[in-house]
Amino acid sequence: MAAAAESGARTWPGSGSPRLGSPAGSPVLGISGRARPGSGPERTGRSIGPAAPGHSFRKVTLTKPTFCHLCSDFIWGLAGFLCDVCNFMSHEKCLKQVKTPCTSIAPSLVRVPVAHCFGSLGLYKRKFCVVCRKSLEVPALRCEVCEMHVHPDCVPFACSDCRRCHQDGQQDYDTYHHHWREGNLPSGARCEVCRKTCGSSDVLSGVRCEWCGVQAHSVCSAALPPECTFGRLRSMVLPPSCVRLLSRNFSKMHCFRIPETVALELGDGDDGLDGSAATGLGREMLTATESTKQTLKIFDGNDSMRRNQFRLVTVPRLARNEEVTEAALRAYYINEDPRDFQLQALPLTILSGNAQAPGKAGTTEEEASKGSGPRDSMPEAWVIRSLPRTQELLKIYPGWLKVGMAYVSIRVNSESTARSVVQEVLPMLGRQVEDQERFQLIEVLMSSRQVQRTVLMDEELLLDRLWDIRQTSVRQVSQTRFYVAESRAMAPHVSLFVGGLPPGLCLQDYSNLLHEAMATKAAVVSVSHVYSLQGAVILDVTCFAEAERLYMLARDTAVHGRPLTALVLPDVLPPTSQHTKLPPDCCPLLVFVNPKSGGLKGRELLCSFRKLLNPHQVFELTNGGPLPGFHLFSQVPCFRVLVCGGDGTVGWVLAALEETRRHLACPEPSVAILPLGTGNDLGRVLRWGAGYSGEDPFSVLVSVDEADAVLMDRWTILLDAHETDSTENSVVDTEPPKIVQMNNYCGIGIDAELSLDFHQAREEEPGKFTSRFHNKGVYVRVGLQKISHSRSLHKEIRLQVEQQEVELPNIEGLIFINIPSWGSGADLWGSDSDSRFEKPRIDDGLLEVVGVTGVMHMGQVQGGLRSGIRIAQGSYFRVTLLKATPVQVDGEPWVQAPGHMIISATAPKVHMLRKAKQKPRKAANIRDTRVDTLPVPESNP
Repeated sequence: MAAAAESGARTWPGSGSPRLGSPAGSPVLGISGRARPGSGPERTGRSIGPAAPGHSFRKVTLTKPTFCHLCSDFIWGLAGFLCDVCNFMSHEKCLKQVKTPCTSIAPSLVRVPVAHCFGSLGLYKRKFCVVCRKSLEVPALRCEVCEMHVHPDCVPFACSDCRRCHQDGQQDYDTYHHHWREGNLPSGARCEVCRKTCGSSDVLSGVRCEWCGVQAHSVCSAALPPECTFGRLRSMVLPPSCVRLLSRNFSKMHCFRIPETVALELGDGDDGLDGSAATGLGREMLTATESTKQTLKIFDGNDSMRRNQFRLVTVPRLARNEEVTEAALRAYYINEDPRDFQLQALPLTILSGNAQAPGKAGTTEEEASKGSGPRDSMPEAWVIRSLPRTQELLKIYPGWLKVGMAYVSIRVNSESTARSVVQEVLPMLGRQVEDQERFQLIEVLMSSRQVQRTVLMDEELLLDRLWDIRQTSVRQVSQTRFYVAESRAMAPHVSLFVGGLPPGLCLQDYSNLLHEAMATKAAVVSVSHVYSLQGAVILDVTCFAEAERLYMLARDTAVHGRPLTALVLPDVLPPTSQHTKLPPDCCPLLVFVNPKSGGLKGRELLCSFRKLLNPHQVFELTNGGPLPGFHLFSQVPCFRVLVCGGDGTVGWVLAALEETRRHLACPEPSVAILPLGTGNDLGRVLRWGAGYSGEDPFSVLVSVDEADAVLMDRWTILLDAHETDSTENSVVDTEPPKIVQMNNYCGIGIDAELSLDFHQAREEEPGKFTSRFHNKGVYVRVGLQKISHSRSLHKEIRLQVEQQEVELPNIEGLIFINIPSWGSGADLWGSDSDSRFEKPRIDDGLLEVVGVTGVMHMGQVQGGLRSGIRIAQGSYFRVTLLKATPVQVDGEPWVQAPGHMIISATAPKVHMLRKAKQKPRKAANIRDTRVDTLPVPESNP
């Protein structure tokens, strides 16, 4: 065999190893009425050098002003150069500077194939498809992990070039290179090199690194160092080298805990043109074409015929055979010699679902229309077929690093087997003395949604393998790679989080329970961690098939009436691991988002934080709660937490932190808040504002990084109800004691009664409670209904402070406050000095007790006209309820039976992050940080 080693091509944009463009005369595809280029307009011919990698440019006459994809300026003079395959438009003066590769060769420039995570269809204004470069004027798809936008019908042609966020069994890179994504930059984006504008809302131009966020022109990006430092957020990002996840049987949606939504798939729908329009292929709707034009349905192989997935191509009726073949290839972004392909006509029986065997689908194009005469009776549909080849040039990629090249090229013939290819390639990669039997050839299919790996048998004939791939789909060859890798026996290992189990059991009980509910196999499944208080376990599964079975089964299984929750969790390698080490200045941020808070703004924040950080460090609280996140970070020596939600969400996370503290290598992480709720009193006190109103998520993360660490008291409330007689059967009912945690305040009486009415209204119609304005309006309406209510709470409860009985005035509500903000920012304690009490602080170990006389009094406090009635201040309280009374703790209300409430300080104090006013100021010692009385910021409109 003839062989030629080639030097490695770096990730685009760069010089790379360009492939030849198509011959002159190839048309622009899929656009009805587009003029045939070979009959008049001047062409540039093949793109040969690295200045235009893979493009096939032709000079076109423009009918309207168009922008250059390189410099984003108008193309004056009504003349420009257009790529026949990917619609790249350029000035003539810019042609020599084009670095962006054509869509036809983009898969060959991917360094590490990683599949995308596409969400549901959405409308994205002033965004462009990265495949066809056209505007997203119809519902399109967006990757939930990177910045890629794409039309639904362009998904099969997109590269599997998503960010690599974890190790997946392969050897990793020593350094991280920039992960460039073209276009869809803000219109005011500035180039890092020339400082000129590189973003545009009119065209797909400029590049942005998916990790560090640096932006530049595609030409200027070559002047930047190839290594990526993760940018401004580098201390907050969980490095991919520290995360290990073997994801053989799981999609990326499973790995990143992204709920799977029903996305519009290519080819779904009815047969024929109607089915095409339903999948987005009819984006440019068919209209009555000129008498000199005709529209054809083109299939690219057996798979597209089986799925009825076709592309529409418009060609002149007098087009010759080779011209139609060129048009069909360009429709599928295939930039190969048209002489290596042919078209086969498809009879109507194929289109109606009666598929025939390959090779018998119809007559060949040459038989259907011999010679070069007119095509008066062209069939409606065609399939592209590859002609048999006696040899092919094949790229072989090394399955290890530090070999000085990206791939080597060899020629394979009818006698070439997988073993012979391995033996030929190893010396070219500098492995002459290696035991060649230890290496194998791996086929990798780099589709945009999934990267599939197949180990080829030693006797597999490579030429036959390529022929089978082309028969299935001619475009699939460009998305297929062959790797030479050492055959290692990889030990399967998957960590599954299973929640929703009964709390309070031991390890053996949980094992028996799971075996009974899901028939777990003891030989490959073991319980590695037990979180008894939360009713959750971590399963170690040493079989990929069993892990997938348990994951899918858990979603449809209930134990004791409660549905189970299953999550796939990666392993964060500890600093002592020989494989990796966290940078010394790295303090990753663990992000929790409640998507139901803040008028459903949490859903968009989830996507934003996944793109700015490593998606493995972002957790959706409605999918398993906070426990999976704390377990994942249990080996991280230093990390911070960001909670996106209301005060109730913050309390939920802090309670989970308290319960898991003994399992953490960093038992006291600092917690920041992005307020999404209605009241957000704790967020106000810590300067995070009255509520999230659409700020840039990047600036939010910068503020978290610059925030000051402070301490805050937390309080434990023991609820011990008395025995009560049932009115019907005179049976004595006893409520077991329970413990709740308090961060902000605890209300008894009218305050809790209003919260309970609001909570019940929201439970009845949750869809109406999606804005803070509406929520506050409901509070006002509920309050007006209670304005004439009189409870005489002082006769229904008894209060002891530090073992001393305190006489209560005539009040309707008693409130214990830990922070100087209550009821959406009101100052309930007041700012007046009082010699009887100390000046309140959030870390002084004291609670302030305040009374209110009714709804009118509460309204005056909200308006800043009055303060509450100061009653006491202390660190230990005992409240006796003489009858059932409404109680609320941090906005969570209920009716408490008669009995005792004991409130005492919880140790240790919790570490919070307070937003810095101006310059970032780092606390020297978090434990010694004290917090004075904090001013309540003004509410945002």
